[in-house]
Amino acid sequence: MNSPVHTPPAVPFWEAFRVWLRIGFISFGGPAGQIALMHKLLVEERRWLSETRFLHALNYCMLLPGPEAQQLAVYIGWLLHKTWGGLVAGLLFILPGFLLMVGIAVLYVSFGELAWMQGLLYGMQAATLAIVVEALLRVGKKSLKQRGLYVLAALAFIAIFFFALPFPLVVLGAGLIGLLGARWRPELFRPSGKTPDLDAAEPVPAHARPRLTWLLGVLGIGLLLWFTPLVLLWLSLGPDHVFTQEALFFSKMAVVTFGGAYAVLAYMAQQAVQHYGWLAPQEMVQGLALAETTPGPLILVLSYVGFLGGYRAPGGLDPLLAGVLGATLSTWVTFVPCFLWIFLGAPYIERLRGNRWLSAALTGITAAVVGVIANLSLWFALHVLFKRVDSWQGYGLSLPLPQLATLDWTALLLAAGAMLAMLRFHISLIRTLLACAALGWALRLAV
Repeated sequence: MNSPVHTPPAVPFWEAFRVWLRIGFISFGGPAGQIALMHKLLVEERRWLSETRFLHALNYCMLLPGPEAQQLAVYIGWLLHKTWGGLVAGLLFILPGFLLMVGIAVLYVSFGELAWMQGLLYGMQAATLAIVVEALLRVGKKSLKQRGLYVLAALAFIAIFFFALPFPLVVLGAGLIGLLGARWRPELFRPSGKTPDLDAAEPVPAHARPRLTWLLGVLGIGLLLWFTPLVLLWLSLGPDHVFTQEALFFSKMAVVTFGGAYAVLAYMAQQAVQHYGWLAPQEMVQGLALAETTPGPLILVLSYVGFLGGYRAPGGLDPLLAGVLGATLSTWVTFVPCFLWIFLGAPYIERLRGNRWLSAALTGITAAVVGVIANLSLWFALHVLFKRVDSWQGYGLSLPLPQLATLDWTALLLAAGAMLAMLRFHISLIRTLLACAALGWALRLAV
């Protein structure tokens, strides 16, 4: 017998505001941890949307340039509370991390020592492993209900982890397999082996129905907000000013960062250090480490880069003011397109949920996304638990190689304790994070 269609409750706007603010402050662990956190708070605990709708939105965000977790927050916020909901969700997702990165940069140029901050964030990073592992198990269990979907998820993991294929290519390939499977083996590409996915029958909100006037309005406003700073900087300061260079470089990054931050951090580091000279190599390494241990998307390292670029070439401005302006400008031109992609495409993606043929393609994509999350989780775990992770390439393979002698036993014990606390004793996420942060801070000071 068919189960009843999931109808999400009406969510008060200010309740959602508080939840998005909370997510913004505790969204550690890169995309894997952030997706896991939203799944836990929005799907599991509050049931504001169904499992299928969450994965449907995630499938779309995985295909876009930019940070997929932040775009997922915009999508869900828009779905719940229209445009204002998407703006609030997306802004609160990045604002705490942005303020923290700018604050860290100010402390760095003022005092040059961040050991206490690194210790605090070190413990939180280890605790995030528990969130990632829990979410991977939960999402995999609920999404992979056919043996063929397990195979598809495994193939997606192998394609990314061993062959370094781009995320969008893997996800699109899985969608094509699902679409073809709908014709030849439809029973393999249903979320259950017997009945179609009933969550696709959830009513589509009125604001989620695509309209041409909405499309044109969003496109016009989005492009105006994105390109106005670039044009004004070019005309007033010239193409060689640091602010103009930052605006152009990070605007370009916003449209080529397919696969999330992991795919482009190395390129950004190389350009910022070697080509533009905004910061030294060791400062870039420190910025990447801080971005991995602060809340918000990993790509927020650009705020740190933008700050130091402006600080080192202030022109006639106070260096700290120039740094803050550089960080703000770099962040603005990077994330405005993220909102634009969601507001333009989400109505059409929602419309496709009821399409019988495409439901099979999306089932295939969902299986691949589980493999993608597994890859992100393993990447995150390697960089948390080992102080040095090299890379080996050959025979078409690209493999991370952790140096076993650099295993961080402290991080391993903290991560194991966090997993035991959350998975066995069901201690809350906030308490676990705070406890690990305090332990990490104390341990770093003791060394």
